[in-house]
Amino acid sequence: MDLLTAFSIGALGSLHCVGMCGPLALALPIGAGSTVTFLVGRVLYNVGRVATYGVMGLLAGLIGQKIVFYGFQQTVSIAAGALMIGAYAFPVLIGRHLAKLSFLNALSNRVQTAFANLLARRSVLTMFLIGLVNGLLPCGLVYVALAGSALTGDPLRGALYASVFGLGTVPMMFVVSILGRRVSPDLRRRIARLVPVFMIALGALFILRGMNLGIPMVSPKVGVETQRHY
Repeated sequence: MDLLTAFSIGALGSLHCVGMCGPLALALPIGAGSTVTFLVGRVLYNVGRVATYGVMGLLAGLIGQKIVFYGFQQTVSIAAGALMIGAYAFPVLIGRHLAKLSFLNALSNRVQTAFANLLARRSVLTMFLIGLVNGLLPCGLVYVALAGSALTGDPLRGALYASVFGLGTVPMMFVVSILGRRVSPDLRRRIARLVPVFMIALGALFILRGMNLGIPMVSPKVGVETQRHY
């Protein structure tokens, strides 16, 4: 998995962000300062999100060290691709099982509470904190990026992979936070319809990479020893 893939996941997957996190971006405090202060606040919000993704990517890379060392890299790639396709091809079925994961519900509730408390504040620094918290919200797209981070098999590369993914989401989220209410719910719904197509295609790419077919850039041949030094 290279950084171009990470950025592409973020950039194209940010269509998903418009539907899921768009309302949160629209709820960001406007503040009473100048236009510069307003823009700086939005930048700090996105920096906070990317920082959180980077930390999570580092942790995923730590886990990935064991995956690569024991030669499970290809298996994990296929499993991640299958779950990705399943989540978007059969959303109701997968969503029913995810709803049973109480720790995800607890995390989501805690994050939303923290988010609500921060929204009541008006300082520029608060925007950075909101971004940090926003990055913790349970999100299938983020899980895809973290799977890619784990497959790097290295903490620093995992952090970089997740950070580049986050940078890919910035343009769309920045535009949404700037345009405000002019991004209509109907437009967000139209954009969201494109997400499953992209995510299923991405899942297929993960599976192909895991199949070790020897196709350059798509499914490179990776032996066990190569995996351990990936």
